[in-house]
Amino acid sequence: MSKSDRATYWRQTRNLTAGLFLVWVLVTFVLNWFARELNELAIFGFPFGFYMGAQGTLVIYLLIIWFYNRRMRSLDEAYGIEDEEQH
Repeated sequence: MSKSDRATYWRQTRNLTAGLFLVWVLVTFVLNWFARELNELAIFGFPFGFYMGAQGTLVIYLLIIWFYNRRMRSLDEAYGIEDEEQH
């Protein structure tokens, strides 16, 4: 891998990580900050703030992990980076 490819790879990795970290911060802190206002909405008969605290944030965290894994695999494949363990 050339030096410019390596720089591009790490820039894309940093941008992905920063973007998903921003999503995590928004979900974790901003949704909790506005929980009282969100409780005015109802999902499946539960207040939205309660639902997000009990179930929604966990689902979003799993989606963040899934998306990060999928995107990093495609980046690794595009730049010819292989896992240390090969099966």
